[in-house]
Amino acid sequence: MNAASTESSLVAFEISDGIGVLTLNNPKRRNALSTQVLKTLKAYLDEIAESTEVRVVVIAAAGPVFSSGHDLAELLQGEEDEHAALFKLCTTAMEMIRLMPQPVIAQVQGMATAAGCQLVASCDLAVAAQSAKFATPGVRNGLFCTTPGVALARAVPRKKAMEMLLTGIPISANEALQYGLVSRVVPDDELEQQTIDLAQHIAKASAHTLSMGKRGFYAQVGLDNPDAYAVAEIVMTENMQTHDAHEGIDAFLTKREPEWQDR
Repeated sequence: MNAASTESSLVAFEISDGIGVLTLNNPKRRNALSTQVLKTLKAYLDEIAESTEVRVVVIAAAGPVFSSGHDLAELLQGEEDEHAALFKLCTTAMEMIRLMPQPVIAQVQGMATAAGCQLVASCDLAVAAQSAKFATPGVRNGLFCTTPGVALARAVPRKKAMEMLLTGIPISANEALQYGLVSRVVPDDELEQQTIDLAQHIAKASAHTLSMGKRGFYAQVGLDNPDAYAVAEIVMTENMQTHDAHEGIDAFLTKREPEWQDR
């Protein structure tokens, strides 16, 4: 699998046992989400979304920082149309994570700030090292984290999101867990292994069922109860018509391992 980018080394990719690991690979720049990094990330996500080999995606980062967000030096050099294109590209990449069929897990060490925090909030799950911290500090630099705030406000309670956006003060991994920004906090030296263990556990399920479940979850989560149930009923009915639903239920009832069809 090759991303359509001339700077693909900025994002590394490998597949093992159905787990695709995308690694932000520019630690000297604190894994800043430059235009080139976002283009490369988007290209990989495009390819992975069509892959039957990748069942779960992990987004990790090299070095001591997960991501510092947008490249501020790049922003200073750009004009209005370039700024608009960059923010649009970032939105597209973040939304691809939500819309792609595979579950996506962020593996977070060090700091995740601004658009880096947005990346964590955009993933379906996030495993954080105990020492990790999260912040949206753009307000201190005169550039409010408005686009990161979209994902943040959908991951944590509104007033906590506003506190993070208005102050820029980092929160700890345990606070991030408390407020719902991450799903697990683990010892620093167990971060990679526990993230992969979680990914492998999820990957044992039917890829088609995971895809339908993820799509159904995001379709209903922002609705009120009656509308949410209406959407969920349609998805469950559709799900029940699939081979894998019949196979999985029969396997459970007959106490055997299911044999899933490819997505």
